[in-house]
Amino acid sequence: MSATTDINQTPLSPQLPVGQEIIFAVANQTAVANQLRVKFIAQVYISSTMPNLGQLVGTFKTTPNNAGVGMFDFSNVVESHVKADNLAYNVSKYKGVFTTDNNRHPLHLIDKFSLNANAVKYMNIRFAVEYLGATDSEGNQDNNIVREQVGTHSYSEIYTIFNGYLKYTDHLEENYSSVPAGFGYDLTTFYPTGAVIASKKFLTNSPVNLYANLEDYGTLAFLTPSSSVASDVNTITFTYYDSTGTPIGTPDIVDRDYGSGAYSNWDAGVKKQLVYFGCYPGNLQNWSTNFQALVTAGTIEGGYYRIQVKDSTTPIAFQSVKTYTINVNCPNTKGYESIRLTWLNQWGAWDYYTFTKKSVKSISTQGSTYNQLGGTWNESRYRIDSFKGGKKAFRVNATEKITMNTGFVIEDDTVMFEELINSPEVYILEGYQTDGTQAALNQYVTPARLTTSSFTRKTVANDRLMQYTFEVEKSKTLRTQAV
Repeated sequence: MSATTDINQTPLSPQLPVGQEIIFAVANQTAVANQLRVKFIAQVYISSTMPNLGQLVGTFKTTPNNAGVGMFDFSNVVESHVKADNLAYNVSKYKGVFTTDNNRHPLHLIDKFSLNANAVKYMNIRFAVEYLGATDSEGNQDNNIVREQVGTHSYSEIYTIFNGYLKYTDHLEENYSSVPAGFGYDLTTFYPTGAVIASKKFLTNSPVNLYANLEDYGTLAFLTPSSSVASDVNTITFTYYDSTGTPIGTPDIVDRDYGSGAYSNWDAGVKKQLVYFGCYPGNLQNWSTNFQALVTAGTIEGGYYRIQVKDSTTPIAFQSVKTYTINVNCPNTKGYESIRLTWLNQWGAWDYYTFTKKSVKSISTQGSTYNQLGGTWNESRYRIDSFKGGKKAFRVNATEKITMNTGFVIEDDTVMFEELINSPEVYILEGYQTDGTQAALNQYVTPARLTTSSFTRKTVANDRLMQYTFEVEKSKTLRTQAV
């Protein structure tokens, strides 16, 4: 029988979305068989730097189950340690200007790359066993004995936890042939590594064909679990086409230098484990002279561009993520105002959608009132003023709601809309503007609350042509003057 405390089961992947069961099973057969009041101990360490068992966030205990194994679920422990990224990380850029603590930029507006600030942390766990001490000659019980782990598999590996969650429909896998056994969700779909792998994708469930207006901003995100430059995201190529599918302009090739960082430092630190890059037309207008030339010539509207991620700049470079296409919408000839929403998606990154059809804005007000005297009661003489008297508004607070309609959509868009209605963070995002490099940029992102509370999934078989309607309410109220 084993005299050590060993990990029998771990999560399947070293990258863990926190919104799932994070299961570890540990065993010490000798202690369970021969000792009293046995408990397994888990010390959890979470940090923005490599933990190295130095930053303890909690100690947890459990008793052996009927199989003599201690099982832990750390999902409730870790989920509060990561959150959404709303601001770009330092050394990213907006219109060529570096992001700093004193010059902050919304994440959605970045030129090229931004590291994550809050979405990812490191985690590792130290396991031990505790049991009742010996009895002395007078029958007194010694304090509990804590036996430090000495097993081959008693220290967990270092995991990267990120701000995602699993749905009940996500396929879980079991690997009982490995030691320790693995259980959980296979995240290799999101690893941009290896040779030509058509299934690799960004941290989104959106279709590979996306649509945006010429001014729209937005990002895509990817994991960088590899420490090898040759098998990771190395370059991103933007190739432009007109409405006939003919290549136009000069392609843009962007290396993965996120600002002042070097390739050799790319994988050092948790900030580089999840990376965002600006890929929508507004982001390209920030920095790309090639794209701006197409905007000036009027040839990109109605056309599209393809985004290809490769692991090298050499001729034998392999595509490490499947191709995404962003179709640039034609100008709206019916006068509808486009409304662009962004929301936190399942994988802790951001999805976007521009509603180009009819939208209706409504304003509701709520204020406090008081009864005002009609004359002057605090002067030497009483006088009547026509503007005084009666019921008056002390303050009026206005709330704006927007009802938006999609055009005809495909079934692949349904997954995005389901995540929109379930997302805890939704924002209205304004488009490209000519502003100063030191502008506060507070006019781009407006907090909103989705007031649409039900969603019916449509299919081509049932509904033929599919459209959706959503309503949002701006979170900030407009405060007027107080009298």
